[in-house]
Amino acid sequence: MTSNSYKARKLGNTDLKLTELGLGCAAMAGNHRPVGNRDIHDAIKSGLAAGIQFVDTAPFYGFGRSEHFVGAAVRGRDDIVLSTKAGRLLKKEPIPPEVAADWPGSFPFNPVYDYTYDGVMRSFEDSLQRLGVDRIDVLLLHDIGEMQHGPELNKRLFADAMSGGYKALDELRSSGEIKAIGLGVNEREVCIAAMEHGHWDTFLLAGRYTLLEQTPIHDLFPACEKAGTGIILGGPYNSGILAGGDTWNYAKAPADVIDKAKAISRVCDSHNIPLCAAALQYPLGSPLVASIIPGARSQQEMEQNIAYFNTNIPASLWSDLRSENLLDEQAPIPT
Repeated sequence: MTSNSYKARKLGNTDLKLTELGLGCAAMAGNHRPVGNRDIHDAIKSGLAAGIQFVDTAPFYGFGRSEHFVGAAVRGRDDIVLSTKAGRLLKKEPIPPEVAADWPGSFPFNPVYDYTYDGVMRSFEDSLQRLGVDRIDVLLLHDIGEMQHGPELNKRLFADAMSGGYKALDELRSSGEIKAIGLGVNEREVCIAAMEHGHWDTFLLAGRYTLLEQTPIHDLFPACEKAGTGIILGGPYNSGILAGGDTWNYAKAPADVIDKAKAISRVCDSHNIPLCAAALQYPLGSPLVASIIPGARSQQEMEQNIAYFNTNIPASLWSDLRSENLLDEQAPIPT
């Protein structure tokens, strides 16, 4: 595959620069559907060969499998910005069947939530070993929020994360072991709440600032701009609904979401632009967004994402979406 030269954007107030197109490595590890070893290897290899220089993974993805393959691909390269997560420890114990079913082909470890100081420090050390590297650039507390845990359990886990977990991240940042800290979550509300407990360099927000929904521009984004906190955008296809599927928020999409996605798709069709291309490029209209990290399960999907990202989209598409009230009137649009 030919190598591209991707523009890079500064991540918040840090010294890190991320390629606008990044590599999200959740789906590669078998999220809900089995993915072969060769497909994972080829997806990562083709993305890096195309010029992507920001890679995000997590211990939870395939219970160590994603970090294993990412490490093999980036080891020895000093031009890659590497992000992983903390908040779960992988334990050698039986995996609950419902958890195993969501991650077919995973490594034989049970992911157990632990946002304490010791848990985060242990997770960091374990990730270094699984990746086989001596540095991680970005470390994110993973999957906090009421949608994830329910109100009662989240109250306890959030307290752990904002005390011991944050202390561990802040120490690692202060010592220079990592360059940026943040959250990797699906809920904007938990990011807003976390801002009262410390200084965060970035939030990896999955599926909450997309072509379909722009709510964060009214609360989270102004707070991030004031604090110098950058955004990494995961889930640009809203877990499938903006890629021609019928899932949203990892479940069957409700009728109103399906109707809006269809209306957006009709506008894209009128400009002969694939819906996926518009969905992938839209979030970069906000200067807070440093990188967009779609997932891919194979070399073919990786190359398709790259083609969507490189599609030339006319300004009239964005203005038509706005005039049909399919974009928030205050939301920035790509230029």
